[in-house]
Amino acid sequence: MENREIQKETDRIVQETASEIKESQQESYRYLREIDKRFGDFTNRFGEVVDYMIAPNLQDKFYGMGLDFQEACPNYKVRSKKNNIYFQVDVYLTNGDTAMLVEKKSKLTIGDINEHILRLEKMRRYADLRGDKRTFLGAVAGGVIEPDEREYALSNGFYLIEPSGETFNITPPYNKLDIIFSASVLFASIIILLRCVNTS
Repeated sequence: MENREIQKETDRIVQETASEIKESQQESYRYLREIDKRFGDFTNRFGEVVDYMIAPNLQDKFYGMGLDFQEACPNYKVRSKKNNIYFQVDVYLTNGDTAMLVEKKSKLTIGDINEHILRLEKMRRYADLRGDKRTFLGAVAGGVIEPDEREYALSNGFYLIEPSGETFNITPPYNKLDIIFSASVLFASIIILLRCVNTS
């Protein structure tokens, strides 16, 4: 009889412990979801700060560098179903001869830069289909830019927009050579992407 009572007591303790563990796990999951939500809110707010710093003065800053863009279009989208070309860019600057696609991130990554290379290639393809012979330039902006990302962006022909006190600075691409996105750049970026995939 004593063994049955011990077994019942053991079963009761195991069930209580399992119930407590389950409650603890559910509380942990709720806590983690709350942290994820707060972090998402924080990064969205940080992105808004980047927008606030950059958007109002972007044309003036580029004008000071000899690039006179008369038009600025935020959240520029291309959707060409016929040609299967779809993309969106944060800011599209243009004049008669040149256009610049600007992508803004809270924290700029190598992946963001590679995506922008592909975005510019799509723009070039879309423009070529329409007989648009303008030069297309690229710029990336970030609230936080690590040295490797900075180097990668500049060496891939992008203007780099980064915070500086209450304003921002624009660094031109290395050797001050603007990359004109064309078939040769498409081939080069495919090689770069393949290298990134092979090293992963």
